[in-house]
Amino acid sequence: MLQINNLTFRIGGRLLLEGASAALPDGHKVGLVGRNGTGKSTLLKLILGDLIPESGSASVPKNARIGTVAQEAPGGSESLLDTVMAGDKERDALLTEAETAKDPHRIAEIQIRLADIDAHSAHARAAVILAGLGFTEEQQNGPCSALSGGWRMRVALAAALFGAPDVLLLDEPTNYLDLEGTIWLKSYIRDYPHTILLVSHDRDLLNEAVDSILHLDQGKLTLYVGNYDNFERQRREKQALTLKLKKKQEEQRDHMQAFVDRFKAKASKARQAQSRMKALAKL
Repeated sequence: MLQINNLTFRIGGRLLLEGASAALPDGHKVGLVGRNGTGKSTLLKLILGDLIPESGSASVPKNARIGTVAQEAPGGSESLLDTVMAGDKERDALLTEAETAKDPHRIAEIQIRLADIDAHSAHARAAVILAGLGFTEEQQNGPCSALSGGWRMRVALAAALFGAPDVLLLDEPTNYLDLEGTIWLKSYIRDYPHTILLVSHDRDLLNEAVDSILHLDQGKLTLYVGNYDNFERQRREKQALTLKLKKKQEEQRDHMQAFVDRFKAKASKARQAQSRMKALAKL
């Protein structure tokens, strides 16, 4: 579970998060929404540990892996396949250790763990992800340096997906995708076995790929069950209820104010007028 506890953060003196809290259950696909400038990308950086909060915390269970798309697009001479497979840091580390390990027990542990994470099918899995994001077989075997910036960002996205962290944070993942790539990504997110928290303005993605919406508004977080359309409906109902309550309070205030104005100078009604004045102050 991704747990956000009483998180407060300012940037340049501006308060973005104020005692924000939320709990994201394991395996949920959650869309993070809110008006531009409210701090959605900042929240992702706080969860990753790239920024330090003024107070509060964001945490996951011990040994859970958090992943995201690399900010810098890959552009070296390595093939797309090798770059994507390197996105699984554990697999990479285990394969490197296996080349030099001498202790029989440790060698056995490495091989068991490699089998557990399906390391030997890595090439095929990486190829499927790259194909889904629009890369031909020839491109997959070619160097990242041969691609333009937008296509390199697709490789970075592929590497993040291939790494399959327990909590995957995505910030506008469809920005560099065409229609086919976006449709493929929706399906991939729906079937992803772990937790995803994604920022997106793509309403179709938020309707078809997520099962919860996390709304950031006025420094607070509210979790709604369901897709984006369901979130909007629930929010409209909540706003209507708030307006109804506000109208009722205003009517109550006007009634009490009229009583105070009429009877505050009358000794027989002074105590009642004082009581209503206190109630008005609370309202």
